[in-house]
Amino acid sequence: MELYIAAIFWFAVLLLIHAYLIYPLSLRIFKLFKKRPLAKDQDSLPSISILIAAHNEEKVIADRIDNIKSLNFDFSRLELIIGSDCSSDQTNEILNVKNKNYNWLKVVTFNQRRGKAAVLNDLVGIAKNDILVFSDANTQFNEDALIKLISEFADPKVGGVCGRLVLEEPVDDFDKTNRERLYWQYETQLKILEGNLGTLIAANGGIYAIRKNLFTEFPVQVAITDDLFQTLAVLRQGYKFIYDFDAIAVEEVSKEILTEFRRKVRFATTNFQTLKFFRGLLIPKNLLLSYTFLSHKVIRWFVPLLLILLIITNALLFNYQSFYRIIFYFQAGFYLSALLGYILNKLKINISLFSIIYYYVFTNLALFIGLYKFLMRKQVYIWNSTPR
Repeated sequence: MELYIAAIFWFAVLLLIHAYLIYPLSLRIFKLFKKRPLAKDQDSLPSISILIAAHNEEKVIADRIDNIKSLNFDFSRLELIIGSDCSSDQTNEILNVKNKNYNWLKVVTFNQRRGKAAVLNDLVGIAKNDILVFSDANTQFNEDALIKLISEFADPKVGGVCGRLVLEEPVDDFDKTNRERLYWQYETQLKILEGNLGTLIAANGGIYAIRKNLFTEFPVQVAITDDLFQTLAVLRQGYKFIYDFDAIAVEEVSKEILTEFRRKVRFATTNFQTLKFFRGLLIPKNLLLSYTFLSHKVIRWFVPLLLILLIITNALLFNYQSFYRIIFYFQAGFYLSALLGYILNKLKINISLFSIIYYYVFTNLALFIGLYKFLMRKQVYIWNSTPR
């Protein structure tokens, strides 16, 4: 019996090592055998349609439009379409004022709340240009972000391009135990490595673009992660989805770690729902794509179950060998450190080691709750944006 339990233990260990160490290393090795990409073309850029779905964004929507206005781009070849999803604050009034000032701005107001996916479907139907740029109301593009992003479409094999989303910490009342920025830096490195191979698995929702003819209509009666859904849809059609490090957008992270936790639960739930639409990618028609999808998304999403499996099998093997006792004590110390990080958070004390461990455990707890909600079908397809 101990041998079977040990086999399960080491299987969980291997998957965890693969997710965090072997997979990133393998991407670096694969890059050595990849052909150099085609040169960018910044002289003959295609026309673009920027799409933003907004609900009660009165605090940021005016700045967002002004940010688009300040970009280095030919506005005769650009349209910005903002759909207000039954906003009940001053969003519509602000949009109507801005709409009078800019002929490249189109405002669509919806009187019934239907959710982001339904709004984006309608905006795509209105868009007249060949390249769709998706963004959010709280995102700010750098001056040359659009030029950098769109120039990648000079390669006809490129179906989608993801820009670099930089997370900034708020100046006032920021919870220093929120390590989202550190986590995002790790995720960004994975996106760069995958983008180098043309198999970027999940675009940043704040800044990514696709060819309009590759757009796949979002499901509207189930909760999905829209940027993940559209990325996988482009890859499934046999096109490359790449990453442009120089196409930069900026967003602020949540001020409070509890707000971030709720956001992660919501996205974990919709991520699992999105997986249902693309489980065919696990069938290795394209070995590299199946490998990246399995490693970055499927295995990583199930890390909470692997951690639970690891502690249970380790406890059952406690008296089997001294090695297992050492690993068990290490695991116990790890989770006690997370608990201490939680207590320090409540006391408004930030000690890096404990806050990082606390953040890792709380992130995986959010994934676990998201999985539970997915299995219990408790996900909703209409939700409120993170408080600004």
